[in-house]
Amino acid sequence: MTDRPVKLACRHVWKLYGPHPERLLSGAVPSLEQIRAAGLVGAVRDVSLEVRTGEIFVIMGLSGSGKSTLVRCLSRLIEPTAGEILFNGQDLLQTSAREMIEIRRHRMGMVFQHFALLPHLTVLQNVAFPLEIQGVDRAAREARAAEVIALVGLAGREGNFPRQLSGGQQQRVGIARSLAVEPELWFLDEPFSALDPLIRREMQDEFLRIQRQLQKTIIFITHDFDEAIRLADRIAIMKDGAVVQVATPEQLVLAPADAYVAAFTAHVPRAKVVTLASIAQPGDGPVAGNLPGSARIEAVADQIEAASLPFAVLDDEGRVIGQVTGRAVIDVLIGRGR
Repeated sequence: MTDRPVKLACRHVWKLYGPHPERLLSGAVPSLEQIRAAGLVGAVRDVSLEVRTGEIFVIMGLSGSGKSTLVRCLSRLIEPTAGEILFNGQDLLQTSAREMIEIRRHRMGMVFQHFALLPHLTVLQNVAFPLEIQGVDRAAREARAAEVIALVGLAGREGNFPRQLSGGQQQRVGIARSLAVEPELWFLDEPFSALDPLIRREMQDEFLRIQRQLQKTIIFITHDFDEAIRLADRIAIMKDGAVVQVATPEQLVLAPADAYVAAFTAHVPRAKVVTLASIAQPGDGPVAGNLPGSARIEAVADQIEAASLPFAVLDDEGRVIGQVTGRAVIDVLIGRGR
C-alpha cells in the first residue's frame, strides 16, 4: 500500500466555528482549551493525513469527534478555516467554486447515511441523474446506469420506485448513483448505519465485492469498530476534532497511541485483527502447507489448529517469513502473551 501514489492529502487542516477564527491561528498552534476560551468550536484541529490510490481509509471516532466535518472539508462542502487539501497534487482550497463543482461532478462520488433518493424517479432514473446533470445524452447515461445497477446486484429493479425497495436495496441505489460518474475518490459517510444488522453485514460484503472489482480510493466514515476492521486498509481515530492515530486495524489493537485509542479497541477480539505475519516464528522444519502472512487469525484458526504440523507463512511476494503453530493461534484466541 505504501508504494501507491497519494490520491488525497491534507496538511494542517482546521475548521473553527465562531467569530474571527483566523485570528487564533495567526500565531502558535492553539490548544483545545485556548480554542474554547476564545469562544470557538474546534470541529477539525490541525489534521494532516494521506490517502493512497486504491485504499479504503476509514475515519472513526465518537459522535462529535469531527469525522463528518473533516470529510466535508476534504470535499470542500464545508470551507476549512486553514490548511491545504491536495487532490492529485492540486490544492482544492485554491480552486474556484465553479472548478470545485466540476471536480465533485466528475471525479468524486458521495454516499451518505440518508439515501436521499428522488421518490418520483425510478431506480434507473435515480442512478442516471448525476449523468443527466453532466449533460450526458439519455442513451449513454441509461446504459451506464444499467451497468452499475447490475454491479450492485439490482438488475431487474430498474423500473422500481424507491418506495418499492427495502432499506438495503435503497442504499444499493445510492451506491450505484455515486458510482455512475466513475469517481476517482469515493466518500461514504456512515452509509450502512441506518440498516438492520443482517442487512448491514450483507451491504459490507457487497461493498467489499465492488471494491475488489473497481479498486476505488475510498474515505469511509463509521463509528463501528467491527465495521472498520472488516473494511479498512488503515483507520484514523479522531477525538475532539483532532486525529489521534492513523494505523492499520492490527496496529491500533496491538500498539494504541494512547489510553483513548486503547479504550476504543479494548473489546475487539484480537483474532479479528491479528495477522499471521505478526505471530510467525523462525523455523525450517516440515509444514502442513502455506498461508499468506496477511491472513487474519480468525479466518484460518480452525485450519491451523486441526493440523499436526505448523504452517509456513508467506509475504506478499511468496517468500517464507516464518512458521505458525496451533499453540500460537490459541495464544491469540485466549489473549495470552502479546
